[in-house]
Amino acid sequence: MDSSILIIVLSLSVLISYAFDLFSSRFKTPSVLLLLLLGMLTRQATAYFDVQVPYVNAILPTLGTLGLILIVLEGGLDIELNADRLSVLRRTLLASLLAIAGGTLLMAGTLYLLLNDSFYHCLIAALPFSIISSTVTVQNVEQLSTDQREYAIHESAFASILGIMGYNFLVLSQGSVLGAVWLFTRDTLVMALISLLCCFLLLYLIGRINHRIKFLPIISVLFLVYALAEINHLSSLLLILIFGLFLNNTELFIRGRLSLILKNDLFEKELDQLKNLTAEGSFVVRTFFYLILGYAAIPSELVDVDALIVSALFILIILVWRWVTLRLTYWGTSSPLLWIAPRGLITVLLYLNIPENLRLQGFREGIPTIVVVLSSLVVMLGVLSYKPAKATR
Repeated sequence: MDSSILIIVLSLSVLISYAFDLFSSRFKTPSVLLLLLLGMLTRQATAYFDVQVPYVNAILPTLGTLGLILIVLEGGLDIELNADRLSVLRRTLLASLLAIAGGTLLMAGTLYLLLNDSFYHCLIAALPFSIISSTVTVQNVEQLSTDQREYAIHESAFASILGIMGYNFLVLSQGSVLGAVWLFTRDTLVMALISLLCCFLLLYLIGRINHRIKFLPIISVLFLVYALAEINHLSSLLLILIFGLFLNNTELFIRGRLSLILKNDLFEKELDQLKNLTAEGSFVVRTFFYLILGYAAIPSELVDVDALIVSALFILIILVWRWVTLRLTYWGTSSPLLWIAPRGLITVLLYLNIPENLRLQGFREGIPTIVVVLSSLVVMLGVLSYKPAKATR
């Protein structure tokens, strides 16, 4: 492909995605759906003109991983740890844990009855579908009350971390449960220690680097440490979350003389720049991830009857179990929150990363994309039908 044409395609993709974002905020239509549809239409156009797009299946997991890192970092940079938020942090952490544990068990039980494979394989296949998408959630909570918005954002941020940790534990436990518990605990503690050391080092660098290019090298270091930790099967997302929380709550960790060494007068301004860079990087990566996901989708897999039935059952389980978790953890009107349970990038990424020897036999490949689409439609309908009271505006 000519380089000029490639530049035009990439630029148009970002501009169209930005237009979709504006359209989504105006008409409450998840931009994920529009990007997936555009990707599917692009596949049909390239097939018609006999144009080959190489390395699609190799690019998709890489983009998903980069997007996941930026999403978790963005979430960590938005969470403030203080006494006023302690209650909502506890409740949303519990809600995320209940949603992942209960949702995984219910969906795994359904798969076990339908496919009659080992329950362990069913658990691994089901877990990605129990994790709420933070990006789609954030895009659809603007008109909710402050309490509802905080609950939804914090819940989705915790879900990414707990989901990845649960996935790593399941993959480790194929030998023995006790061995997996020991390895999981050891690796988590090691990763937490490494994360704290990296946080102090990177914070020092932020305060000392005077070069006009400052944050891209720091984010690259995060990517590097994440990849090394992932190769060694450590809970690598802990590093990203802890770094985000650390930077956004330095007053809790950096005090006295230590603040003179690690912080400067421009720190707050520089932190805002990092937040903006992370948000825009996350937007670009998500754009191409969903476009390529739509492009890679095979139409026959999306209209497969078995895949549609299982996907519909998953959506039903997600909504029923979400009603239960909201009753247990949310103190207020839960009707709009009930419908805001989208699945997205992390669901697809974890499913794609399931080792070949642990894959569930008979599980249809189109189910992840169908669940993403159906859950986004549920969010859209729920948000459109919600009429906020005057007191919550």
